[in-house]
Amino acid sequence: QERLVASGGGLVQAGGSLRLSCATSGRALSAYTRAWFRQAPGKEREFVAAVSWRGGRINYAESVKGRFTISRDNAKNTAYLQMNSLKPEDTAVYYCAAGQYYSNDYYREDNYSDWGQGTQVTVSS
Repeated sequence: QERLVASGGGLVQAGGSLRLSCATSGRALSAYTRAWFRQAPGKEREFVAAVSWRGGRINYAESVKGRFTISRDNAKNTAYLQMNSLKPEDTAVYYCAAGQYYSNDYYREDNYSDWGQGTQVTVSS
């Protein structure tokens, strides 16, 4: 079964940057919509960003607009999340996800069939 593998998390000071990667182990998910969600301690998991297969549709949560950039390299079966100007409130476990279609309600978890294991991002003040 194909898997999503997230990496790139770590500890960074406020104002710093990190780039997360989400690779697939095969090609079955390479044509899927890719998204990032995050879950902070004691909170529900929330949508961060999504990108369609060809990159023509991209959406962000309001809280990360202008600071985060989602992208993908289909030749490498990998999606990325470039996070700049990080804030302590960005601290969370970040999950990558894949869904067959780019839905109008792209922010809903149930649109995504496959999930990675999560990578911890910690932003110190």
